[in-house]
This record gives sequence, structure tokens and C-alpha cells, in this order.
Amino acid sequence: MKRVVRTPRHSVDERPFIVIWEATRACPLACLHCRAEAQLARDPGELDGTDARLLMDQIASFGRPSPLFVITGGDPFQRADLRELIAYGTSLGLRIAVSPSGTPTLTYENLASVRDAGAVALSLSLDGSTAARHDAFRGVSGVYDWTLDGWRMARELGLKVQINTTVTRHSLEDLADVAAVVRREGAMIWSGFILVPTGRGEQLDALSPAEIEDVLHFLYDCGAVMATKTTEGHHFRRVALQRTILARRGELPVTGELYASLVERARSLGVFSGAQRSVRRPPMDVGSGRGFVFVSHTGEVHPSGFLPLSAGNVKNHPLPDIYRGSALFNSLRDPSLLEGKCGRCEFNVVCGGSRSRAYGVTGRTLAADPWCAYEPGSFPYQAELRELLPA
Repeated sequence: MKRVVRTPRHSVDERPFIVIWEATRACPLACLHCRAEAQLARDPGELDGTDARLLMDQIASFGRPSPLFVITGGDPFQRADLRELIAYGTSLGLRIAVSPSGTPTLTYENLASVRDAGAVALSLSLDGSTAARHDAFRGVSGVYDWTLDGWRMARELGLKVQINTTVTRHSLEDLADVAAVVRREGAMIWSGFILVPTGRGEQLDALSPAEIEDVLHFLYDCGAVMATKTTEGHHFRRVALQRTILARRGELPVTGELYASLVERARSLGVFSGAQRSVRRPPMDVGSGRGFVFVSHTGEVHPSGFLPLSAGNVKNHPLPDIYRGSALFNSLRDPSLLEGKCGRCEFNVVCGGSRSRAYGVTGRTLAADPWCAYEPGSFPYQAELRELLPA
């Protein structure tokens, strides 16, 4: 039986599936949702080249296969040693992806240099289907064109490309049009980032749980013609399980007006046309501190870039010790500690809600995800669900 939700091959208690390193906070953009509240100049307290190599040594010490290592920012191209660091990590056997900003640094030469150094994938943000929409969100004119040009050049160079779209009030009714752009241009995967109210994102209007539910179902539909995933939308895994069971029974999900309008718009744009077979990619069961770890530009270790609690610093303690031994990380890996309806939910072993959003809204890491619409126990086919959930 094909898996509906994937799990890492190794226990997430012992090693992360993915490590993200904020190489710098320097970035010329002024994005409305920015977690890092990026700045123009580099922070003198950033991990230097020696520190960065020690970090990669620590990541490699988790063992093979090594965690995916993502170098993000700010804009990592603001670091002159980026190519050398990628080459060093590659020599250790790390699989490396780079997540640059859509700026004039996104050139063919820069992209070729990171590919030649060993990077295998690129992650870019597209928060609007047009230049006017995307540039307004990013705070600088020209970002849309730089992003599209970089996207096309990366694919030409053989880099896998992930496209990230922040789901906010700004982008909500444009999502079908963004999907059309992603389908047209081609990407390894399209990720919908469900906003976490932290950094500049605290100033953005919150979405309702019902709206997010409709977005998750829309992303699931898009998964039939292009690979889709979510960031901080852990309930997407619940939706995948529900939709699988409903499809087997020939039933449709209960959705709202937003879902209907997104699907109708997507159909009119041809998003669902021409696919010869489903390309659906089962979502990966990882979350904050549970297969996922974020290292800040100064070396602080967080369960997520959107959960501003530190469990230690890689300058003082090896990353494996922090990941395996931290009380914070261990609590996030125990679904029995979850509070409220997340604690009661039958899906919590593969979902658990966004710990970052719970903390951002309530100040408690184990509180219920306030943007989840599901009521525990309300899915009618519990016996079939138990067959699909991990033991």
C-alpha cells in the first residue's frame, strides 16, 4: 500500500531530517512577513567561516544518510564565502540546498557557482502571481522579475527548485493564479507557508481556521498535477489522510466558499489540465524539534525558525547533543504532552499542529494550534483511519 504520509528512515529522536542554517540576516528586501526582520548590513556576531565548518562537521556526525542541510537567510549570497562553505559541506557528504532572496544577486554566475560547489536544490519565494502583487509583498520593485529569471536559470543549470508561497490575506485569493505560474514554469515542489505571527508577520491580518482548511484542501487538489507541501501547515497531513479515505469511498470533503472559488479559478487557468498521471507526493511527517532544527546566524539552536526559543548554541555545545538532550526538543517530540484539542486529536501522531504558531499566539509551545478547524473525533471513518496511522 502506498504511504499517505511519509516518515524519515531514521528515528527523529536521534537525528533530524532537515537542518536549516540562517547564514546571515543581511538582505536588501523588506518583506511584510519576515521572520528575521532582515537588515541591510551583516551582523558582526554571525557564525564565521570556521564556526560554519564546525557546524557542518556536527551535522555530518549525525551519520548517514545525513540530514538535508539548507542554507538560508536573509540572503545567503550576501556571504562571500558561500561557495566555499557549500563545497566543504559537500565534501562531508551533506546534501545542500540554498534559499536565496529574489535580488540582483540571483545571477547565472552565482547560481552556477553554488551548483558547481555541490548544491543540489534551490528554494525561491513567490508570493504573488504578478509583479505588482509580489513586489508589494516583498517591499522592493523588480523582485518578481529577478525571482522568475533566477528560477528559470536554476532549472537550466539542473538545480531542483522549490517554490514557497506565504499564505496571508495578501495572497489568499491569488493562490490559484500563483499555482498557474508554478505549473507553467515547473518546480520540484510547491510549498504553501501558513503564516506564523512572529517578526514582521505579527502585523499581518490573521486568517481564520476555516480559510486555512480550504487552502489545505486546495493545495491537496493541486498535488494531483504538481508536487505540493506545506510549511507550518502540519494539518495538511491530516487532510491527506482524510482525503485518501474519502476518495476510496467516493465521497467529497466538506469545504467552504474559498475552496470553491480557488478550484474554479484554477480550472479556468488550466492548472488541472494536461496531467497524464498523478504526481502526488505524500507529505513528510516532521515538525519543530521533531525532525526539524534551525540554527540562527549567531549559532542559537531553535526547533524552528518561527519558534524563537533557544535550546543552546553550537559554539558551546554540539548540535547532536542539543537536538537529542534538550528538554525543549524532547517535549516537542512527545504528542502526549500536547494541550487542548491537539492533545485529544487522533491525528496528533502525524500532525501535532504548528508549535510555532501555538507559541506565537498563546506563548505556550504545547498549546493547541489556534488556526486548526478540525474537531477531534469528528472524522466519521475512524476504523479506516487507524489502518493508515503509524502504530
